[in-house]
Parts: sequence; C-alpha cells; structure tokens
Amino acid sequence: MPERESRTGNSWGDGITAAPGGLLDLLRVAALVLGSDGRIVLWSPEVELLFGFSAAEALGQNAGGLLVAPENRSRSRELFERVRTGASWAGVLPVRHKDGSMRRVEFRTMQLRDARGDVHALGLGTDADTVRNVERDLALSHILVSQSPVGIAVFDTDLRWVRVNPSLERMNGVPEAAVLGRRVGEVLPALDVEAIETRMRQVLRTGEPLLDQQTIGRTAADSEEHAYSESYHRIEDPNGRALGLAMAVIDVSERQRAAAEVAKARERLAVIADASVRIGTTLDLHQTARELAEVAVPELADLAAVDVLDSVVGPDGTAAIRRDDSIDFRALAVAAGYPTDAIETADPVGQLTSYGSSRVITQSVREARPILLRRVSGATTRRIARDDAAAETLRRAGAHSCLATPLMARGEVLGTLSLYRTVNAQPFDDQDLTLATELATRAALCMDNARLYGREHNTALTLQRSLLPQEPPHYAGIEVASRYLPAVSEVGGDWFDVLPLKHGKVGLVVGDVMGKGVHAAAIMGQLRTATRALARLDLPPAELLYHLDDIAASLGDSDSMATCLYVVCDPWRGRCELSRAGHLPPVLVDPAGRAEFFDIPSGVPLGVGGVPFRAEERELAEGTLLVLFTDGLVESRGESIEVGLQGLLRLLGGTRLPLEETCDMLLGTLNREPDDDVALLLARRRSCSGPTFRGTPS
Repeated sequence: MPERESRTGNSWGDGITAAPGGLLDLLRVAALVLGSDGRIVLWSPEVELLFGFSAAEALGQNAGGLLVAPENRSRSRELFERVRTGASWAGVLPVRHKDGSMRRVEFRTMQLRDARGDVHALGLGTDADTVRNVERDLALSHILVSQSPVGIAVFDTDLRWVRVNPSLERMNGVPEAAVLGRRVGEVLPALDVEAIETRMRQVLRTGEPLLDQQTIGRTAADSEEHAYSESYHRIEDPNGRALGLAMAVIDVSERQRAAAEVAKARERLAVIADASVRIGTTLDLHQTARELAEVAVPELADLAAVDVLDSVVGPDGTAAIRRDDSIDFRALAVAAGYPTDAIETADPVGQLTSYGSSRVITQSVREARPILLRRVSGATTRRIARDDAAAETLRRAGAHSCLATPLMARGEVLGTLSLYRTVNAQPFDDQDLTLATELATRAALCMDNARLYGREHNTALTLQRSLLPQEPPHYAGIEVASRYLPAVSEVGGDWFDVLPLKHGKVGLVVGDVMGKGVHAAAIMGQLRTATRALARLDLPPAELLYHLDDIAASLGDSDSMATCLYVVCDPWRGRCELSRAGHLPPVLVDPAGRAEFFDIPSGVPLGVGGVPFRAEERELAEGTLLVLFTDGLVESRGESIEVGLQGLLRLLGGTRLPLEETCDMLLGTLNREPDDDVALLLARRRSCSGPTFRGTPS
C-alpha cells in the first residue's frame, strides 16, 4: 500500500481520519446502551454480529431477559444497578446468543447521562476468547522483544523510532528515551544512514522484506567499526495498511572476523601449495630466487625482493659472513604484485651492495631471525631503503609495513626475503610472518641445492675438460675436428680421443659413461687413461675393448659401465677397422656425399664382462668422412632416437663443408639445448705423399 494512502485513509472533515483496520477491528468491539429501566435503547451492528439479534429484535427489549440466562439474571441486575448509580464495572459475563448458545463476553460498562439528566448504561463488549488471545500475543511479543538477544527496532512510516529493545540499546549505546521520535541519522551518524533509510523506504513501498543486509560502521557503544546484519519487515494491520516497519539487527563482527580468518588461512594454504609447485623447478639459483619473489606477490606482499650473500654466488660457494659491520648482498630477484614506483627502490638484479648493521636485512642475517616492522614510519623507512631517495619513493608509494626473513638451509644463512605492503592496507601480522618463514625455508633449501649442484657441476665440468684433449694433433693423411658440449642440467661422462699409433695409423675413440657428475667424470678419466695405455700395445679394436671391459668391470659398480666405439684408421692403406661396445655406430660419408651407418654388431657395454667383441674392416677412400658421436647428439626429449639418427644422415648427406663448420652445423641443428653431454669427433681421409710416422710412439 502506498505510504500516503496508509496515512490518510477516509477523511471525516478537516483532517480527521478514519482508516479501516486495526486493533478495534480485530477485537470487533460491540456497543449497546440501556435505559434506566434496563431496556435496550441503542444497538450497534457489532452487537448484532456478536449476539445474533438484529436491532429490530433487540431495541426496546429488556437486556436481562433477552441476553442473560435465568441463572445469571440476578447477578446482571446487581451489576446494572451499580452502573446506574455511577459505578463502573469490567469483567466477563456469559451472554446468550440468538442460536441458544452461551458466549463469554468481556465487558466494560459505565454510566451515561443525556441532556435531560436521564441515566443510561453504556456497555462495550467483545468476545472474551479473542481478548485473551490478543493479550497472550501481546505478552509474548513483549517478552520476545524485550528479552531477545537480537536488536529490534520499530519505526513509523516517517522512519522515526517508536520502539527499541534492550539489546539494540546496548548495540547503539543510546537509551530508548533518547531515540524515540528521531531518525537513524540523528542518533547514529557514523553508520551508512543513506543505505539504511533507502532499504526502509523500499520495504515500506513494496511490502517485501529485506533480509541479511550488511552494514559496516560505528555506534556510540564502541569506537571501533562493527559489522551488522539487518533484516527489515513492514508492519501492517489486518487490512494490509502499513503502520511502520520493524528492523532486526545482529552484530556479526565476530562472524565476519572468523570468516576473514578462514579466508586468509585458505589463502595461506593456497600460497604454500603454489610454492610447492612453482619454487625449485630447476637447479638454478637465480631462477629459484625469481620463483620465490613471484610466489610472494600479490597474495602475501605487494613488493618482494630476494637478496643473497655475495659469498653464496661466489666462486667457492660458501656462505660466510664478514665479521665487520657490513655485509655484501647481491640482488637476485624483485617482483611487484601491482604497477608501482616502489619496485625502483629495490637493488637492481645482479647488483652487489654492501649494507651496514642498521639495515633490516643485515640484522635479519646476523641474528638469523625474521624482522617484522608492522608500521613503517619516516624514521624506519631509511632502515629498509638503500638511500634517502629510495626511502622517499617508498614513502610516496605508500609502503607502510615491512617484513624481512632469512633464507636458511642446513644451518646456514644464504640471504633474505624482503616483503613490503603498499596497496594492501593491513599491516603484516604474526600469521604473515609464519607464512613468509615457511616460503623462505622452502626456497632456501632449493637455493642451497642449486648452490651445491652448481659447485658440483663446475667441478665435474672442470674435471671433464681437463681430461679431454684440448686440440687434436695433426696427422698425415687424416684431418680431425672435435667438439665437447656439456649438458645444460648435469655434466655426464662423455669423452673422445685421438691416439697416434704405430706405422702412421690413428686411433679414434668415443665413449659415454653411464652416470652423471664428478663420479662419472672420474670413471671417464680412468677409462680414457686405460684406453691410451692399451692403444700403445697396438691391439686390434676388438681385443682392446675386451681388455677395457675387464678394467671397467673391476671398478666395481654400475656407474662404471660405459659404451665405447674404437676405430683404427690407416690412411696410407686406405683401410679402417672398427669395434663397438654398446655404442651407436659411426656414420660413413663417401666422397660422393652418400651417408650411411657403419653396419657392425653393437656388442655389450664395457663393464658387463665375459662377452667377446667383434670387429669389421672397411675401405677408406680418399675424401671419406667418418663421424663418431655420443647419443646426446641425436636424442631429444619426447622423440624416438631413430628420428635423430635419420636427421643426422640427412644433414651429412652431400655435405662439402670444412670439418669445423660441419661440427658447428650438427650441434646447432640437432642439439640446441642438450639434456645430455655431447662428444663429437669427425675424421676425413686426405691425400698423403708417403708414410711419415710423426707422433708415432717409439
């Protein structure tokens, strides 16, 4: 019902209203008047509904005789006399209905006098059971409202307070007497008054309730903001006329805080889960640092920087701390969750910087504990910035909270993770500190693994290179070129060698130890040394591999097994003899440019023991190219090795490039980022005028 109609109803003259509906309509109060002789002189329509007699049937009749049972007439005459003499009476009196049944009627009676001074008795009556029901409903409503833990307010159609229960008084911090007749904004201006009154008007206009509406604000009861859940209902009379509205209010601040904590806990778990997947994907120190910084933003921080001790990335890889007041840091990564000038205040990646003891990250490293600055002021900004200009930039960017936690692994401090908040208005808290420490611990272990791996990788690579021939010597009648390419991830045990033999012959060797790292390089060194020693005995290829197999088996573990290919070339006779131990066959490219694999049984790897090897002999025409290689050249992740082998044949077919350029072409085409070591050895027979035995061992 529109608000204006609910106030005006039907007009009776100048401003007097008589809108239908209400408590009187619910009670159906009936009115009758008795003359001094007890006869009915006035009979309202409600009396007819209540007693069943029409006005024609009742007017002029003795009320006692018409409406009162014989056994109650004496009592009714007594009560009538009391009223006629000026006394009033109220109570329940059984009344006879026209249908003969008895009705309990609640009466209020009083004396009336007309203009002549004649005495009359007015009786107002309604069904007693209806009155009792209304009384019970009112009593129950009062109890529920006054004792309810829910704040309840009643407003009129002008949105002014008309009732406030004790619970809402406590929430508001204002007694009921101070709010009655006033609007919400006059009492609680710190709430979102416009939103509240908009909801009220909507409910009054539509009659549809609004439930669980959220409001954030302060009342006079508390200086801190609270969260409230409000529900609005229009109050109507039985005919649907709007009398006002009721509002129920619940303080849900604790629920909101609990929900926020649950949400934050889920976010922290998500960050940890994300970190377990994203941090440490490679054994690369710089990549791991970038992954850590990127995981930390924007869920945990708005800006993250990872700095390590310079000694961690130094040549010896030890994490020693200088004993003077300053520490040398090298910036490895910086990341921001949002575009911000604050990222310019971090040390540039790769830059070496020395910081004194007043710097937060220096303190974190020296004390091996996280440092939390919940609120960063102008004085403390200088402790987290590299200079005054950076401090001013941080201040303008809104940096208000800082957290530095050490990167610790195996009892050593490797560096720090520094976190800043600029956009997120909440300062770092203890739970954020716990999360940051967890991320730093996970990342530090990955970074330490990368550091240790780097040390081993460098050691293995150094050993590997030191054991390989630096530059193949020149021999009459044969041209040689070679390459060694270590794996991106981990150095293996691939090797090659060019050996001078008796009578101008040349031995070509390519091998691959089944292992990685320093151990594989050491095994490779032993096998290479043994091969050189056996070659001095001028043994045929199959016999040399047989003795080499015994040596590999004597080294005692599976990592000492290796594949090997040994070729003896005699450029003067134009012949070559070959034997292989589990190794890929070489490629022969004849002078016409036709490329094919040297078809010979593969044999078993060195170290298996007890299995004989076979040898094959081929002509080696002038200009013939012999290509020896390890499997790293032709293997590719996700593809069959046959694909690589066929690709090698296609590249070599018809080639007329010099050997050095051929090496570069093969490596550049087949193995851009090798997952395994590559050893490549190329030999081409060329013309020679006569036998010279330069380089032949005596």
